[in-house]
Amino acid sequence: MTAPARIAPPRTPRSPRSSDDLIQAERPVLAHNYHPLPVVIARAEGVWVEDVEGRRYLDMLAGYSALNFGHRHPALIEAAHRQLDQLTLTSRAFHHDRLAEFAASLAGLTGLDMVLPMNTGAEAVESGIKVARKWAYDVKGVPADRATIVVAAGNFHGRTTTIVSFSDDDTARTGFGPFTPGFRVVPYNDLPALEAAIDDTTAAVLIEPIQGEAGVLIPDDGYLTGVRDLTRRTGCLFIADEIQSGLGRTGRTLAVDHESVVPDVLLLGKALGGGIVPVSAVVARRDIMGVLGPGQHGSTFGGNPLAAAVGSAVVDLLKTGEFQAHAADLGELLHSGLAALTGKGVTGFRTRGLWAGIDIDPALGTGRAISERLLKEGVLVKDTHGSTIRLAPPLTITREELTGALEALERALS
Repeated sequence: MTAPARIAPPRTPRSPRSSDDLIQAERPVLAHNYHPLPVVIARAEGVWVEDVEGRRYLDMLAGYSALNFGHRHPALIEAAHRQLDQLTLTSRAFHHDRLAEFAASLAGLTGLDMVLPMNTGAEAVESGIKVARKWAYDVKGVPADRATIVVAAGNFHGRTTTIVSFSDDDTARTGFGPFTPGFRVVPYNDLPALEAAIDDTTAAVLIEPIQGEAGVLIPDDGYLTGVRDLTRRTGCLFIADEIQSGLGRTGRTLAVDHESVVPDVLLLGKALGGGIVPVSAVVARRDIMGVLGPGQHGSTFGGNPLAAAVGSAVVDLLKTGEFQAHAADLGELLHSGLAALTGKGVTGFRTRGLWAGIDIDPALGTGRAISERLLKEGVLVKDTHGSTIRLAPPLTITREELTGALEALERALS
């Protein structure tokens, strides 16, 4: 497929109903908790999607990194089809023949020991919090119900009631209290503030190595190393939420790999399911995960055979290092392309691998307005925090496709 240009006339429609008709049909029956761009996707392959009218778009969001390997990657689709013909669900009341392989391969990829399989990213975060608190009581000796967890301002870890309890996003919080206690919020990328917040009750420090929802905020060099050293010195756990940043996105398997840091607990999701099924996991050292006993945590679908088959196939793709190297290589092109647009509608940007947060001159419009202009150019992105847009294309994107997307952004800004 060629690089994106202005949208060509529609090809053969994919649906008897138009995009406008389908969008309107959602309004009376679907909760209004999203504000999607006005496009109705009906088919996808690789980095490209088609709407119901047959118009083609380059996907530069990749499901917020859930589609790191593109839409319908052949190896992942094959793994899913093969498993669908065998077994899809047992619950954890029984063993199944795919779970040990999945857990061993994921532990091996991350350099940790044990895996707690879940489904969504928010479930992984909730599960990580439970593991850290149990460890604090059983191992560290924190008095019952006194454990605290230190988190960073500007965080995004999900939208459950516990997680929004330590969010500073008013949209996510307002109207959902009372909130769960036990969290201390400190500025991101501020080691002295983090150290001041840790005391004998601290079970863990929970941070995103790169804050995605905040606009792809990248900490100073040495920050992650400092968090690792500080948590080790003060006797609490370092939990790294790599649900968006992990599994190849930043040009390394994990974002913490850029500083050669190994956390005590790692949270994964999104890309782990290959864009096919929801798969998440808590991965940790054996002495930490070992605090859980039967009945203390669980999930009917967590680690199901279909999820394990797809997750194992994802790990196999990452073992080669091909996707990480490609993201690092094209990340340089992404960085240089955005640098060329600075002062021409771009007021600032941050990149790490194939991930970018781009601040748009408010005089040109909001992030939403620029996203809608890019939609007309045949490129899909999403805004965040007013005047910022994010780019996170599938790691299978070609140099030509990425160049085309940058040219479309330049047109949208002019």
